[in-house]
Amino acid sequence: MVWAFSSMIHRHSRYDNDDCGISHSKPLDASKCSVCAAGMPERLIMSPPPYSDLGKQARDVFGKGFHFGLLKLDVKTKTNSGVEFNSGGVSNQDTGKVFGNLETKYKIKEHGLTFSEKWNTDNTLSAEVSIQDKIAKGLKLSADCSFAPQTGSKTGRVKSAFLNDRVAMNVDMDLFLAGPIIAASAVVGYQGWLAGYQTAFDSQKSKVTRNNFALGFSTGDFILHTNVDDGQEFGGSIYQKVSPQLETGIQLSWSAGSNNTRFGIGAKYDLDNDASVRAKVNNASQIGLGYQQKLRDGITLGMSVLIDGKNFNSGGHKFGAALELEA
Repeated sequence: MVWAFSSMIHRHSRYDNDDCGISHSKPLDASKCSVCAAGMPERLIMSPPPYSDLGKQARDVFGKGFHFGLLKLDVKTKTNSGVEFNSGGVSNQDTGKVFGNLETKYKIKEHGLTFSEKWNTDNTLSAEVSIQDKIAKGLKLSADCSFAPQTGSKTGRVKSAFLNDRVAMNVDMDLFLAGPIIAASAVVGYQGWLAGYQTAFDSQKSKVTRNNFALGFSTGDFILHTNVDDGQEFGGSIYQKVSPQLETGIQLSWSAGSNNTRFGIGAKYDLDNDASVRAKVNNASQIGLGYQQKLRDGITLGMSVLIDGKNFNSGGHKFGAALELEA
């Protein structure tokens, strides 16, 4: 089973009339929620997510909080002038390789501009500039580039994204002069149903290199997602927030080429406001367990272990830990 990594997002449900319909990650007094306090309208408008975020809630149950075979350190800080610094390091226990990165980000909110620069220990430099909601409401335009001094490798890309209450669209194009690759995707939403399409076109070869479809349904606390990639990979996921403390997820995928089926079940449970446990298992008898504890404000420690159920006595199990510092 391939575990996907992504971050959790919570959205309003348009059809849940209990309080505001928000999937609060923690128990919350209605008076502390601006939507609840203002009064629940009959229906709340929920914008569809970008194509890459379809099924994200279920993927988070399987990916977030697990660091098998890795030792990680993440440090985040922000200056009084608004400059954000994110730095981190990862040590791979299997290969012994250590990877580090540094990112700075600065926003000029009155102009909708964001500037970011990145550097990593592979000696790759990258930069990005974006403008959002200034040319048109819901429109974001950005450009990024990267340069590796040791190899002379250079990349460039321009990106656009548009989002409103009914549709989310993305169009990206690289700056490869011999023939750029153009990638596009769109997701439309109607009464909880979501339908998406993603494609890519290689202008150098005059060939469509990606042809993906997705269909889903969301009621806020229950999300169903299915996808077909290039007519060869079929997948689906189910996410359910059973209670304010418990989240569950199911993932299923099948490859037509290899006739290989992958299946997994995962769950996350919040013990309290500062601690949570995670567990997942797949059809290869791999069992993942994780524990996360907020030690104090700005300091969070996570530990995880991957157990190979088929070869329990022969070893090969993996342990990982992550420390997050934020100021």
